[in-house]
Amino acid sequence: MQVRAAVISVGLGLASLACKPSGSVDPSLAPAEQADPLALYELLEARIAAGTDSEADRVAALEQVRAAADDQSAAYAYVRAAIAGRVAEGRGLKALKLLEEMRTWALTSIERDAEYRDMAATRMLGTLYVLAGQHLADGDSEAGLELLEDVVAAHPDGPTNHLRLAEGYVALGDPEPGFPSLCLAQGARGQLSAEEQRLLDGLLKDIGGAELLVCDEDGS
Repeated sequence: MQVRAAVISVGLGLASLACKPSGSVDPSLAPAEQADPLALYELLEARIAAGTDSEADRVAALEQVRAAADDQSAAYAYVRAAIAGRVAEGRGLKALKLLEEMRTWALTSIERDAEYRDMAATRMLGTLYVLAGQHLADGDSEAGLELLEDVVAAHPDGPTNHLRLAEGYVALGDPEPGFPSLCLAQGARGQLSAEEQRLLDGLLKDIGGAELLVCDEDGS
């Protein structure tokens, strides 16, 4: 199994792109007293988006977030889950403990505030269950798909939500129900991150090409 990202913009979710296997820690991510977990997460995501991160950066960020005091917010739990997912990328079955950590903190974020970042933790958890549910305690791929459908129903204008739902259908071997979401994501391609655009291209390739989609002019 290879883990895929949702941060994703994670939001990370899970991505097929592995981080560099080693490397020095960027000074801005080095251990510091009273590190702000959300600021660390955003800094790490910026480095990932620029392609300048190392595995050491991701591990250092996770260690700092683990060491930071849990302020009982949805934000802390979300960041803890998202960065654990970033470290897990590319590690395959060796990452199972990280994926369990990701699941636990995503659930905690949902319990604290399900609407945080427009249900980003629910999207993350749904993607995790769809792609790796069989390897997790209480993981269920179909339950993951239902979570992604819930996010789309609550926030239908978010192209990332549709992208992840389409990914779920493709991953479960039943891509056609995800075609409308693929159309919407393709029509809003400019709103997706570079990482999400690569995921979109991969999904279109997986289904046999964009020409199989019959999209309206508005992308739906």
